[in-house]
Amino acid sequence: MVTVAVLFLFPIVITFINSFMTAQEIAINYGPIGQMNEPASRDKNAFANLKLLPDQVTMEQYGKVLIGSPRYLKMFWNSVFLVVPIIAGQILVAALAAYAFSKLRFPGRDQWFLVYVITMLMPFQVTLVPNYIMADKLGLLHSASAIIWPGIFSAFGVFMLRQFMLHIPYAYIEAAKIDGAGHLRIFFTIIVPMVKSGLASLVVLLFVDYWNMVEQPLIFLDDPFRQPLSVYLSRINDEPGIAFAASVLYMTPMVLLFLYAETYFIKGVQLSGIKG
Repeated sequence: MVTVAVLFLFPIVITFINSFMTAQEIAINYGPIGQMNEPASRDKNAFANLKLLPDQVTMEQYGKVLIGSPRYLKMFWNSVFLVVPIIAGQILVAALAAYAFSKLRFPGRDQWFLVYVITMLMPFQVTLVPNYIMADKLGLLHSASAIIWPGIFSAFGVFMLRQFMLHIPYAYIEAAKIDGAGHLRIFFTIIVPMVKSGLASLVVLLFVDYWNMVEQPLIFLDDPFRQPLSVYLSRINDEPGIAFAASVLYMTPMVLLFLYAETYFIKGVQLSGIKG
């Protein structure tokens, strides 16, 4: 397990270390890879020099990204303005729908939930064309709403929270009804406090998913300056040093969020029954 962990962490460590190197040192270490595209240089050594310690520690690359490249900060906030509404909206919609599917009795409940599961199993590419047509008909194309609204009503959150709420004894709800509580009061005062770990794990999973999205912005947003940071990183090819620094800054919110919600995340995934 330690060996596997080291293999998974090695690219992250290399990215972090290279972000503190000078542009000249990065060019020397990774120059052979770039020369592979040159016919006259294909017979040369094509291996990069992976160093665990820089010759000179510098914040030059971070200065270029944060100060010298306002486009990075612009796209960073583009990502924030896309991801935060999706997470907030899906948490609310998914929690209410999961409560209905797990604790309310109505005709066709299990059949409707099966429809939810089927839509969740469909690949993203299958639903891409219908989403594009729907956004075009509603006049949402080339705007953030074309990404936010489908994200809010995604089926994954409903499935995960329903599995979590199934572990809550129905006796709690019956006792609350005897005391005169309605469904909204039961939901906010009993159900929500008992599924905090499930909500926290869902927030982490949603943040990672939508923070890394690339296909949706490329298709639904035609203005490059309105696209998120994930698209920007895929286009940094000419300056490896800036790419390393931008990648570290890009990973930082996900790492901090996971470390903050690690306990809730592990507990929530275990109780939800989701594997893998």
